[in-house]
Amino acid sequence: MMDLSAAHLESFLEMMSVERGAAENTLTSYQRDLEDILSFLKARGVTAAEAGPDEFRAYFADFAAQGFKASSQARRLSALRQFYKFLYAEGIRTDDPTGVLDAPKKGRPLPKTMSVDDVTRLIGQAEAEALAEPRLDRLRMAALIELLYATGMRVSELVSLPASVLARDGRFLIVRGKGNKERMVPLSRSAIAAMQRYGTAMQAETAARGGEAKGGEAKGGEESPWLFPSSSESGYLPRQVFARDLKGLAGRAGVRVASISPHVLRHAFASHLLANGADLRAVQELLGHSDISTTQIYTHVLEERLHDLVQNHHPLAKQAKKQD
Repeated sequence: MMDLSAAHLESFLEMMSVERGAAENTLTSYQRDLEDILSFLKARGVTAAEAGPDEFRAYFADFAAQGFKASSQARRLSALRQFYKFLYAEGIRTDDPTGVLDAPKKGRPLPKTMSVDDVTRLIGQAEAEALAEPRLDRLRMAALIELLYATGMRVSELVSLPASVLARDGRFLIVRGKGNKERMVPLSRSAIAAMQRYGTAMQAETAARGGEAKGGEAKGGEESPWLFPSSSESGYLPRQVFARDLKGLAGRAGVRVASISPHVLRHAFASHLLANGADLRAVQELLGHSDISTTQIYTHVLEERLHDLVQNHHPLAKQAKKQD
């Protein structure tokens, strides 16, 4: 059978241009993608008029093996489907072999995180500044960052903590998260100490100013119900202000500013726990995820840990190291 694949492609591109008004860039993209597919079919001795689902599955398997992302695979599949709709409409095909092909699954991007060294430098910088000049804003930053890394709270949960947490004598916090659900999160000793230093300074300043927090942070001269009060509409520290101040701290600590945000610290909390042996379900509870599938974005950390476990502790791996 004569191979008219190239002619069919030319007719398809002409239709897209004349009838659909496709842009030049779109036509070039379709031509490039479809020529690559037709070249693959030709190497297997199959024409566009003959090709079936198995040939296309083989093509996309080969395409994926070359390292192309799911988004690139999806674009080529879309072009292929448009092409075969045209062939069907023109009577060149009596079926559409692309109808049974599954769209490639797009992997969820891995969350940005930080190394333990970077987190240590960040916390160390906040502590050093608070000790060198124990102003309320510096003590607040030290408390914020210690609490965030110790608990993995969402930034919205952190900045809206009630002042009543200062009255609790324990190593746990009750956090009110999404859907008004409460969960209990443990605190590190350093987080407790930072929070208490900040709380003591805030209460002393509030008392000295007759119930009005610094900068009018408590509205109407009343004592604020929030741990991190502010003159904002909500009455507590805006998350954007904390994010801005965190970047400033990162710059002073020598940590790459572009890579830092409150959310990145939350991810660092989860990643570092898993890397050191924590159970995925426990991390789910600490993060306040209602579904384990949300927490499974961190499975790459578990995979690395399991790989290291096998390499360092499996008898055959140990034997291979001795032979090297």
